[in-house]
Amino acid sequence: MTWSEMQPLLTQGTLDTLYMVLWSTLVTAIGGLPLGILLVLTDKGGLLQSTPVNKAVGVVVNIGRSLPFIILLIALIPFTTAVVGTFIGPTAMIVPLAVGAIPFFARLVETAIREVDHGLVEAVQSMGGSIPTIIRKVLLPQALPSIVAAVTTTVIVLIGYSAMAGAVGGEGLGSKAVTYGFQRFETGFMLVTVVILVAIVTAVQLIGDGIVRLLSRRGRTA
Repeated sequence: MTWSEMQPLLTQGTLDTLYMVLWSTLVTAIGGLPLGILLVLTDKGGLLQSTPVNKAVGVVVNIGRSLPFIILLIALIPFTTAVVGTFIGPTAMIVPLAVGAIPFFARLVETAIREVDHGLVEAVQSMGGSIPTIIRKVLLPQALPSIVAAVTTTVIVLIGYSAMAGAVGGEGLGSKAVTYGFQRFETGFMLVTVVILVAIVTAVQLIGDGIVRLLSRRGRTA
């Protein structure tokens, strides 16, 4: 396969991969951030201490994290079809990608929130600060660098998931690698897809690390 033949396939595969990852990251952040905060608030000594709620949420999160993505992808076919009308294509893959990543991201957010100095929380509480105020003014700003690092890690995980999704009609670089690289024995095509995925992951990591350093410096000078 010549470069002129590979280029449109690789371009479309890259665009599909970025589309899946960006939208699933957004859905993951919307779903995982509140879950992570809830795990901290309802834990022992938390502002909303509730053992039943904490254990229930913890069980759901742990089950979600324990399922291999390829199995989750297949198991969610009926749900994905009900949500978007099909289980094939980049739009359909956003559903299992987000469902698989939300529990993972929630645990990372939980860890980030736990790192916040409890003395700051108590200080705001003593001044009559409500729980929403504490979350908005203390927990999230203080944990922001760690949360950004968690987002970076989650995006990289989603890139890997999106490549696996290509095995079941998810399009993207994974699909192109299977169809044109593996099934047609085009080793050169396969190597190029690997290089592109490595480049995307490296760029995401560098951008994420840069944002974390910037936020950390601002936090120290604030």
